[in-house]
Amino acid sequence: MTSYVERPPVPQLAGVVRTVWVQRTGAAPYVQRHLPTGGVELHFPIGGRPQLLGPLTGPHVEVIPAHTTLVGVRFRPGAAPPLPAVLDDLVDQRLVLAELWGSPVERLVDAVGVAATPELALEVLQAHLLREFRAAGGADPLVGEAVRALMPWRPVDISALAGHLALSASQLRRRCLHAIGTGPKVLQRTLRFQGFLALAQAGATASGRVGADGVAGLAVDVGYADQAHLSRECLRLTGVTPRSLLGGDVDRCACGHDHSASYRPFLAGRGR
Repeated sequence: MTSYVERPPVPQLAGVVRTVWVQRTGAAPYVQRHLPTGGVELHFPIGGRPQLLGPLTGPHVEVIPAHTTLVGVRFRPGAAPPLPAVLDDLVDQRLVLAELWGSPVERLVDAVGVAATPELALEVLQAHLLREFRAAGGADPLVGEAVRALMPWRPVDISALAGHLALSASQLRRRCLHAIGTGPKVLQRTLRFQGFLALAQAGATASGRVGADGVAGLAVDVGYADQAHLSRECLRLTGVTPRSLLGGDVDRCACGHDHSASYRPFLAGRGR
C-alpha cells in the first residue's frame, strides 16, 4: 500500500508554502498523477536525487519505484523558492535540483539522508528553505495580491484585476509569467479546479442554488457554468474524467489520500 500524509508547513513558511508531505510506496511501483496547482513542487526521495517540478498546465504522470520514501514541498503560486530562472522557462518541466542550486544540494541530500525519520527529514528541508527565502528577500507583492483575487468562489475579470492593481493587462501578464510561470487566466482556471477538488475532498454539499445540486451544484459553486464545463476542464487539466480522478465517486474524493492541509485554504474562502 502507498501512504501519503500531508500537513501544513512550519509557521515561518506558511506565506510561501501551501503544504508539505511524506509519501511511501509499497512492494509495487506507484503511478502518481501530478496535477496543476499554480505552484512548483520539490520532490525529495530519501537516498535519491531531489527534483523540482515546474508549474504545470496539464497532468504529469510519474512512476515512483517500489519501497520509496520521499518528502515533498508544494509552494504557493507566485512564491517559488529562489531559482536562477524565471518560472515561464520551467513550465511543464521536471528538473534535477542540483542543476538549479548546485553544490548546496549535495549537502542538503546528506542532511536529509541521515535524518532518523522522514518527518525529521522534512524538518531539515524546511529549515533549509527558510534560510533560502530569508536570504533572497520577498516575492512580488502585486503578484501575491493577484493570486488572492484569482482564488475560486468570486469570478474576477482579468482586465478589472489589472486596473485594480494599477497595471495594464500586458504588465500583469508579464509579471505573472515571471513569478508564476503562467498568465493570470491560466492560473484562474487552475485555482478554480483546485477549488472543486477541495470540495470533493471534504465531501462538501452544494450551496443550494436553484437547479444545481450534487456535482453540478459544486461545479456552479466554484465558478463553472455547469457540470459539462467542469468535465471539460478536468480532462484538460488531469487527462481523465472527474469520476476516474476521484476514484469512481464524483460526489466525494476516494483516492485514499488526505489532502486537507492543502485544500483547507480554498474552503476557508468559500463563505466570504
